[in-house]
Amino acid sequence: MKVTFNKRDPVYVQVVRHFKEQIATGHFEPGQEIPSRRELATQLKINPNTAQRAYKEMEEAGLIYTEGNSPSKITKNEKVIDNVREELILEAVNNFVSAIRPIHVPIDEVVGLIKEKYHDDEEG
Repeated sequence: MKVTFNKRDPVYVQVVRHFKEQIATGHFEPGQEIPSRRELATQLKINPNTAQRAYKEMEEAGLIYTEGNSPSKITKNEKVIDNVREELILEAVNNFVSAIRPIHVPIDEVVGLIKEKYHDDEEG
């Protein structure tokens, strides 16, 4: 597992985001075991307390679950997975709209460019 950390956001938030992205894209499958907190800290070269905090956040959000002394696993709850995907899409759209709005590009032109770029990237 590899995560490139930025200097703006807390590391645990970035770890949670990485897991959300992996869940939304299907790289982590429902019910899949994930590394222990200690293993994750070692893999990502982060403080074990940071890994612990990220796992706590993900458990509270229902992204992962832990049964007894078993390894933590990705949720099997499809509603949670759908919500993660929707959250990431809305975040990307909001960022895009915030960036493009000051340029005053007509919405039809924006949509056309998005469709064109989206299809170009699929083919390329």
